[in-house]
Amino acid sequence: MGRQKNKKCHTVVLSKEMHPLNKVVELVKQATSTKFDASVDVAIRLGVDPKKSDQVVRGSVSLPHGTGKPCRILVLCTADKEAEATEAGADYVGLDTYIDKIAQGWTGVDVIITMPTVMVKLGKLGAVLGPRGLMPNPKVGTVTMDVAGMVREIRAGKISFKTDKYGIVHSSVGRISFPVEKIGENIVELLKAVVRLKPSTSKGLYINSISLSSTMSKGFFIDRSIAIGL
Repeated sequence: MGRQKNKKCHTVVLSKEMHPLNKVVELVKQATSTKFDASVDVAIRLGVDPKKSDQVVRGSVSLPHGTGKPCRILVLCTADKEAEATEAGADYVGLDTYIDKIAQGWTGVDVIITMPTVMVKLGKLGAVLGPRGLMPNPKVGTVTMDVAGMVREIRAGKISFKTDKYGIVHSSVGRISFPVEKIGENIVELLKAVVRLKPSTSKGLYINSISLSSTMSKGFFIDRSIAIGL
C-alpha cells in the first residue's frame, strides 16, 4: 500500500486560478501529451505543522478505481502464512531471506506487509526502509495477522499517505487514460480520508490548497471548497 510519493523530475508550474474538480481533471488531460499513460497526481497542502508529531497526518484509503499503477508487494511472514499470502497475490513472500536482502540494500518493492510478531526483526532495517516509506506500520494496516486480506485490499486500490516535511500530502489518483469521473471519484475519496484525520491541535484553515498535475503537465488548482462537508 506504499505511500504514493511525488517523484516528478520536473518543476510543476501551477496555474493560480482555481477550478471545479472535473474541470481541473479535464485541464490536466489537455495539458498532457506524453506517449505513455502518465500518472495523475494530487498535492493537498494542509494547515498543519509537520514538525509536531501530533500534527502529522497519516492514514490509508481505498481508492474506488485504484491508481492504475502496478504494485510490487512483499509479505514478510512466518511459514504458516506463506501459502495464503502467495494465493492472495503477493509478489514476494518469505522472511529471513528477504530481511537479509533488504539489509544489503534491496528495496525492489512498493509495499511491505508483515505480522506483529515479525516487526521486531525489522527494527534493524529502519535506515533502509524508513526513508523510502516502506516500513510497515499498524496505522495504515501493513502490520497485521491477516496478511492475505491486506494483500487483497492493496490489489483492490488501497493506498497509504502521509504529510511530507512541508505539510503536503502527495498521492497518485489514477492514470491519464482514466475517465474524468473516475479520477474525480478517487480524489474525493482521498480528500474524505484526509479531512477525517484532521488533528485536533490544527487551528485555522485545514485544507490550504489542492493541486492536480500529471507526470509531465503543468499543475492546476482545484477549488478547495470541495472539501467542505466531506
